[in-house]
Amino acid sequence: MKHFLNSKVRVVLLIALVLVVAFALLTSLTDFALPQKLVQSALAPVRSGFQTLTRQAEQYYNYMFRYEALAAENAQLRARIAELEENNRSVDSLERENKNLKDLLGLTQARQDFKMMDSYVIGTSSVDWTSTLTIDRGSIDGVEVGLCVVTANGEVVGLITEVGSNYSIVKTVLDSSLEISGTIASSGYNGIVTGAYITGEEGKLRMDYLPSSSIIRNRDQVVTSGSTVYPRDLILGYVIDAGFEETGVAKYALLEPAVELGSLEQIFILMAFENK
Repeated sequence: MKHFLNSKVRVVLLIALVLVVAFALLTSLTDFALPQKLVQSALAPVRSGFQTLTRQAEQYYNYMFRYEALAAENAQLRARIAELEENNRSVDSLERENKNLKDLLGLTQARQDFKMMDSYVIGTSSVDWTSTLTIDRGSIDGVEVGLCVVTANGEVVGLITEVGSNYSIVKTVLDSSLEISGTIASSGYNGIVTGAYITGEEGKLRMDYLPSSSIIRNRDQVVTSGSTVYPRDLILGYVIDAGFEETGVAKYALLEPAVELGSLEQIFILMAFENK
C-alpha cells in the first residue's frame, strides 16, 4: 500500500514538474504569461466587434457629412437654376416686348392715322362658341365699348364689348357671335368672318357668303374690308379649306386665325383711325 502511494506521489510530482517546465518554456518563448494569453484570447472577439462598430460608425458619419454637403450643394444648384430660369423668362419677355414695339413702329409708320393705346391681357375665357379676353385698361383710360383691338403687327384680336373702370372685356375673333366684314386680299371677294363653332374645327374662323363662282386658294390672306369699327386691311387669317354652303348658292372658306390668342400678352386698343 505504501509502495502504491509512493508511486502515485511520484507520478503527480512528475506531472507537476512537466507542467512547470512547459509553462517556463512557453513563457520564455512568447514573452507573455499564460493568463495574459488567456485574457487576450477571451478579449479578441470583443475587440473585433468593437473595431467593426467603430468602422461602421466612422462610415456612417462620413456618409452623413457627405449627404449634408451634397444636400447643400443641391440646394445651391436648384437656387441657381431657378435664378437662371427667371432671368431667361425676363429676357424672353423683353425680347417679345421689343418685337412688339418694332412691329408697332412699322404699323404706325404705315398707318399714321392710327391712334393706339397699349394694354396687357390679364384673363381669358373660352366656353363653347364664346371667346373673350380681359385687359388692364378701362374707362379711366378713355376706353369705350366698340373699339377694335389689334396686335402690334396689325392682326385683329377682337372688339371691346364691356368696360369697367380699370378693365375691359374683349370679344375675340374666335367668338361665333362676332361678325367682321372680310376680303380675300388676292381676289377681292367679300364675305362675313366669324368664329367657326364646328366640331373638330375649334380655334378656326369661317368666312361665309362668298360668291359661288369665286376661286379660293389655300393660304389666301383675308383682311378686313373696312367699316366704322374696323379699319381696312387688318389681317384676319389665312384660307385652309373651302366649299359650298348647305344651300349650294354661295361658298364658304375655313380660315386659320392670324392671331394666336393663347400666346397674347401685350395688345393694342385702336382709339381712333381714318378709313381711306
